[in-house]
Amino acid sequence: MADLDDPTAKGAAPTAPAPSTPPEPAQPSPSTTRTVQPRVPRVRRGRRLSGFSIQSKLLVMLLGVSLLSSIVVGAIGFANGQDSLRAAAFDQLTTIRELRTEEIQREFSSIQRGVMLDSRNESAVQAASAFIDAFAELQDSAITPAQDAALLDFYSTEFVPALEKRSGADYSAESFVPASAAGRYLQSEYVIGRPYDDYETGLRLTDAGDGSDWSAANARYGSYFSGLVDDLGYEDMLIIDRSGSVVYSAYKSVDLGVDLSAEPYTNSALTGAYQEALRSGSLNVVSTTDFERYLPSLNVPTAWVVSPIGTATDVVGTLAVQVPITQINDVMSGDEQWAEQGLGQTGEVYLAGEDRLMRSSSRLLVEHPDSYKKAVVENGTAPGVADRIVEVNGAVLLQPVDVPGVQRALRGETGTAVTRDYTDSDSLVAYAPLEIEGLNWVIVAHIDGAEAFAPVSEFTRNIVISTLAILLLVSVLSLLLAQVFTRPIKQLLDAVRRIAGGDLAVQVPHGSRDEFGDLGSAFNDMSSSLRVKQELIEEQQKENEKLLHTLMPESVARRYKEGQETIAEDHQDVSVVYAELVGFDDYTASLSSEDEIAALNELVRGFDEAAVRTGVEKVRTLRGGYLASSGLIVPRVDNARRAVEFAREMRLVIERFNARYDVAIALRAGVDTGTVTSGLVGRSSLAYDLWGDAVNLAHRVRSVAGGPGIFVSQAVRDRLQDSERIVEAGTIETASGTQTVWVVD
Repeated sequence: MADLDDPTAKGAAPTAPAPSTPPEPAQPSPSTTRTVQPRVPRVRRGRRLSGFSIQSKLLVMLLGVSLLSSIVVGAIGFANGQDSLRAAAFDQLTTIRELRTEEIQREFSSIQRGVMLDSRNESAVQAASAFIDAFAELQDSAITPAQDAALLDFYSTEFVPALEKRSGADYSAESFVPASAAGRYLQSEYVIGRPYDDYETGLRLTDAGDGSDWSAANARYGSYFSGLVDDLGYEDMLIIDRSGSVVYSAYKSVDLGVDLSAEPYTNSALTGAYQEALRSGSLNVVSTTDFERYLPSLNVPTAWVVSPIGTATDVVGTLAVQVPITQINDVMSGDEQWAEQGLGQTGEVYLAGEDRLMRSSSRLLVEHPDSYKKAVVENGTAPGVADRIVEVNGAVLLQPVDVPGVQRALRGETGTAVTRDYTDSDSLVAYAPLEIEGLNWVIVAHIDGAEAFAPVSEFTRNIVISTLAILLLVSVLSLLLAQVFTRPIKQLLDAVRRIAGGDLAVQVPHGSRDEFGDLGSAFNDMSSSLRVKQELIEEQQKENEKLLHTLMPESVARRYKEGQETIAEDHQDVSVVYAELVGFDDYTASLSSEDEIAALNELVRGFDEAAVRTGVEKVRTLRGGYLASSGLIVPRVDNARRAVEFAREMRLVIERFNARYDVAIALRAGVDTGTVTSGLVGRSSLAYDLWGDAVNLAHRVRSVAGGPGIFVSQAVRDRLQDSERIVEAGTIETASGTQTVWVVD
């Protein structure tokens, strides 16, 4: 269809040239006039019919066919256009809803799994035990009258006035002062003395300098939890002991030291979640709360994910993570890119709970807060509620969405409709329930009906304009019919240029049964042959790339492909495992070469799998041993522990091999932590290797006792501390002096 603004599509259609007219016959003489005149009209009429050009005939035929087809197509399009556009609008809205559904469910699943894993982490368990024990010791602390007065003054003059302003309700300052001596002590040391909403300072506060065991635990473990808050975007993290006391808060806010089983927290969702988690008796349980107004956060809507913390035999308490509402809003709004993601000027996707209140932000509130109040009040929201939403700039637990889409979704239905929504009385709505453990939420995508159906009238207008444009276009094309004969040549020329540009998938039509058809067929065969060869080349390149990555890390391979000849990197804080097989030569002495290689490959495959499980990087395989590192490619704070764990896994692989083949192969492994250098060695025959002090020391400590075992250097022993059973195995002489070698039980 021609562009409506194209100058070639305007003006009157060109008319066909008039048929050629034969020259007038000579005037007859009077004597012959009566015999000649009756024949003249017949001769001229016959020559005009025979001179009607093919171009004119083609023009008449094309105009007739195009006129008829345009009328038929226009009628069908006009009849079906509205339904098609409505279906397309619903399909787009449904697709956006499904995408947001997957994203929000994946977001909550990630948070829930993260909290469960964090609660089972060894560092978290140790930290929780330390905080709980220290909190118990503080119960005997002597709280001076001055400290009690300072606490009451803090709540009376700072926190409670701010809470009352935010919530519009009255509260007693005494009800927020912790009842326990430990709670009042911690709040005296860590909470008062700074603005109640200065959360960043509380997050970075590691030691109040009071000399208590709690401060010592905070100095040791606080950075672990503050790191989780920073890295994962959590609002806060709490450790709650079995009696309901908040023994730790990452932000060290007003909920530090409070008793969740006492007022004003008795009936809070957080209290119910921690009690449910403890009743389960399992570390694999995660309890998720709906949003509720949380007093320590100035009555701001807050949701929690809670999981037991401890070991399989001793659950010491629970870990509670405050769900970041900003992450939920980012997911539902697509980082506030509504229009770019197909929602036009009025569309959005929001969450609602079983109380028929919103659980995410409102697009209209974010973009046009002045228009928001008018729109929602016109569609049923109370003016006071609308004023409150605009005042706090938040719709969660405030904006009513008791609309048909939410109602149907809460009944478990999934579908679409044209119905009322909270900002518009005639909206396209796509609704569905969400599958988030612990939450009865629904998701609704909607767009104003006026915007959604705007294409219908535009479509009708386009049908009329298109019909006229087709008539004009056909008229022009009939005059350019001669170009049809050159079209195959142009197609071949274009195809050749595309092949020269690298498009080997190009094909040309060759339906005609003439020389042009044969040429097109031959060209397509050539294009297919080139494409097959290119695919074979690309496949071989991928195989080469894969082989290269098995020989060296990806970063080294990239530098090698860029042409660097000298590739070496220094690495700090890397743990090296230098392991050898004891008794392997004796075992393989009676085996054939094939059986020997098969046995070695079986052991190496087991070592490789153990390296993947423990997060250790394989460096190279020795005939009778294995060289690996931890923290080389991916820096790890626990690289020493992983290296020792890997050595143990190697020992288990060997034990399973021994049991299977009734042999007595043992493992002698050395582990050291320090500085190493990695790089490519050689020129014509490349090898990726690792060397340095840590490698040398790992090689030496393995043979200090002469027998099998997992031997570690003093540096590794210091890293492991008391987490492993380690005994002294001997000493070795190094450049820095005599060093003790230890053997891991």
